[in-house]
Amino acid sequence: MLKDMHTESFLNYLKFEKRYSIHTIRSYQNDLNDYNDFIKQNQNNAVITQSDHKTVRNWIIYLIENNNSPRSVNRKISTLKSFFKYLMKNNLIDHNPVSKVQPPKNQKKLPSFVEQAQMNNLLDKIDFGDDFISVRDRFIIELFYFTGIRLSELINLKIDDFNLKTNTIKVLGKRNKERIIPTCKETENSYKNYISLRSLINNSEKTNYLFITDKGKKLYEKLVYRIVNKYLTYVTTIEKKSPHVLRHTFATHMLNNGADLNAVKELLGHANLSATQIYTHNTFEKLKKIYNQAHPRS
Repeated sequence: MLKDMHTESFLNYLKFEKRYSIHTIRSYQNDLNDYNDFIKQNQNNAVITQSDHKTVRNWIIYLIENNNSPRSVNRKISTLKSFFKYLMKNNLIDHNPVSKVQPPKNQKKLPSFVEQAQMNNLLDKIDFGDDFISVRDRFIIELFYFTGIRLSELINLKIDDFNLKTNTIKVLGKRNKERIIPTCKETENSYKNYISLRSLINNSEKTNYLFITDKGKKLYEKLVYRIVNKYLTYVTTIEKKSPHVLRHTFATHMLNNGADLNAVKELLGHANLSATQIYTHNTFEKLKKIYNQAHPRS
């Protein structure tokens, strides 16, 4: 447990004022723990507020030499930047020791996704079954693929977030930002089928959360991971078979089929366009493949 009062104060700021998720706060806490350990071991028990540019740079070198990826190092640098910015804002330090730090370049990694034909096989040819769990699991797969929502957004959906009159879903995204996502007839039918079976589950009336277990409890993340992994294993051999891969799949297929980049950005709930643009790399790779196959001089 962190004992540094400034670090504790910063984490409380993230929790109560910025309203970051518990996972994000835990990530900040781990990064600051690592940095605190480093300076205590290498700077004669110095406190974090005494950090200077050289200390931060030495920590980055230490991380790189211990095989931390550029992505991981950059996340830790971002944590320190936010922390020292907070200290400056509260007049606890007079300069930010991270301000002149040059972060290592990230290696661009294209997001994994399931091929369109494979998703069609999953939804058109795999027999999910017609009992409560089977119908629920298929509905979960559909929602991830048809809407691109995040795992946290899916498990926090309420029954009345579905509007059958307008064929839309209300989703509460990161930082409590609400967005409306259109749905298709297939989603509407799956919703009605699922709701009819859900009403037969004991204690289902005690919660307004849409997705529940067969015991009537709110669905939890590990179970959703297992569901997605199970069904994607039937149709693909990609290494990652997670809910986020279905989000990647949604975005990639939308762009491959002519969707506007800004429209996909809004559907995904991205704060800026750069987060969405990574999917255009997959689209371009497909175009290159088609070109090389089709052009007589390629």
